[in-house]
Amino acid sequence: MKQDESKKGEIVIYQSKDGPRLDVRLVEETIWLTQEQIALLFGTQRPAITKHLKNIFDSGELDEKVVSSILEHTTKHGALKGKIQIKKVKFYNLDAIISIGYRVNSKRATQFRIWATKTLKEHLVKGYTINEKRLLQAKNQLQELQGAISFLQEKSKRELLVGQEQEILNLLASYSKTLTLLEQYDKEKLSLIKKTKGRFVLKYEEAINVISKIKKDLVAKKEASDLFGQENSDKFKGILGSIYQTFNRKELYPSLEEKAAHLLYFIIKDHPFVDGNKRIASFLFVYYLDKNNFLYHKTGEKKINDNTLTALTLLIAVSDPSEKDKLIKIITNLLSI
Repeated sequence: MKQDESKKGEIVIYQSKDGPRLDVRLVEETIWLTQEQIALLFGTQRPAITKHLKNIFDSGELDEKVVSSILEHTTKHGALKGKIQIKKVKFYNLDAIISIGYRVNSKRATQFRIWATKTLKEHLVKGYTINEKRLLQAKNQLQELQGAISFLQEKSKRELLVGQEQEILNLLASYSKTLTLLEQYDKEKLSLIKKTKGRFVLKYEEAINVISKIKKDLVAKKEASDLFGQENSDKFKGILGSIYQTFNRKELYPSLEEKAAHLLYFIIKDHPFVDGNKRIASFLFVYYLDKNNFLYHKTGEKKINDNTLTALTLLIAVSDPSEKDKLIKIITNLLSI
């Protein structure tokens, strides 16, 4: 059975009372050894193992394609001290190992079979436990996704969002990509969405300077008044402090995605400026992501394009405070796709 060569599996140690110590490969619920390892296990030479395998395959006792696989094998480098080298080597599974063993050393073959059966059982129990956790994670992701889609569909009916129907559809399409998590689960590739640690810290003075430049440009275009960006008490300074807030020396919003999402949300909902809150929130959201080199995908496409950002901004504006967590999750997931 030819397997994915990049699949290294798990290494378990075999050590019998009267036999050698072996690093045994465990891949896809069975045991794998090289010819050299099989020879060590049964106290014989490799040519003898090669001969027995040939007889086993020629007689039709086992199918070579089923019981053998090319896997990567790591060994010490022969010429460079302290270095390792990776070779592609043919391995043989438990059926082939035991078949050879009964021909060469039945006592050791029996010992190895008992150990292998016990080891595989433990591995299957461990794997079942891990899969249970994965299934629970997948169910939670699905429930979150369904809730987000229902939320977006309901909000798209609000009067303020009339004319934004296509952007809401685009937002739904983007968010629905998280369904791939469930597909990954089916293929045993499920992994939690990794959060990013941002290095750039948006300070009050810098943010005010950015807003001032935006205002100058918009006023020149007659797209804003003098009230644009005028602070409403100390709310804005408080918002910037809140996204970096800590409790017991741990950040409340540790990831870049969470900080960006809360920055957007708080500026829109808390109205720290007399005028221009939604536009300022959008500008600073983009500025913060860009400063952290997180605005674009590797393809050059924006993680959240301008139209989607407009839809998100309006969704936040019409949302109830009780819907905050749902909106934050939508934004962070969109940034993580």
